[in-house]
Amino acid sequence: MDKDTLTPSGKALTDLALELFRLNNRLLVAGDRLVAGIGLTSARWKVLGTISASERPQPVAWLARDMGANRQNVQRIVNDLAHEGLVALQPNPHHRRAPLVVLTDAGARTFEQAMRLQTPWANDLADGLSVADMETTLRVMAALARKLESDGESAQASTFLPV
Repeated sequence: MDKDTLTPSGKALTDLALELFRLNNRLLVAGDRLVAGIGLTSARWKVLGTISASERPQPVAWLARDMGANRQNVQRIVNDLAHEGLVALQPNPHHRRAPLVVLTDAGARTFEQAMRLQTPWANDLADGLSVADMETTLRVMAALARKLESDGESAQASTFLPV
């Protein structure tokens, strides 16, 4: 096969990526609707979740890395969350110009509210789907993510999907 022809696995991966993009967009819209009543968006919810899941306070750059997101976008969201009193910035003993981001009590309560909304939503959405299929899908997605990370995803991203 020449380098300009997709292999069967390359075609399957391309189809999977396109479907993941559609799913991601739908999940973001659904997430926005789910948490709108508590003053969040999917993006803010993801940042609060990443902070909540961190073992210790982290600077924005580390949060962005953990999320697989752009540092500038995460910084903008952290600034908004700080303005609303949901996160606070603390001095970083290791880097003067990169403060550590922590949840405030209000931020922790808001995140807990979001998760209480998410539980029945996730249960309903998953109803009728095979747990084994979802676990397999998760393993494939995690393997692809690891591969992209180790290959240097920025170098691969421009050639991944047809234009």
